[in-house]
Amino acid sequence: MSSKVLKDKAQPLGHYPHVRRVGDFIYVSGTSSRRKDNTHVGAVQDENGEWQLDIKAQTKAVIQNIGELLNSLDADLSNVIDITTFLVDMKDFKGYNEIYGTFFNHETGPTRTTVAVHQLPHPNLLIEIKAVAYLPLK
Repeated sequence: MSSKVLKDKAQPLGHYPHVRRVGDFIYVSGTSSRRKDNTHVGAVQDENGEWQLDIKAQTKAVIQNIGELLNSLDADLSNVIDITTFLVDMKDFKGYNEIYGTFFNHETGPTRTTVAVHQLPHPNLLIEIKAVAYLPLK
């Protein structure tokens, strides 16, 4: 069993790893669009000080972040077998689903569960995803 916290990614908000390998399985902790500097992809403050949040940009960034975390263990998105997605509002499902479909398809993609949650760790976050990947040990 091995765990990793990547120094070039946004650091976990608690005492947990970004990724953990257990045998042939890789578990990716809940991942958001947070950058290393603690800003968020898909969250832009307008001239009135209001935050404009973009589910499509956040979804793309989250899935790309998961891919980069998997790369640290020589895996990639094609190894993902299960995804759990947390949306703050199901009104964002359509935009999330559209971007998700550019990364995965129903023939080779992972199983998926999507749930609505009351809130995520930062008010600028619309989405968080956790994943399980399968990559046999060599």
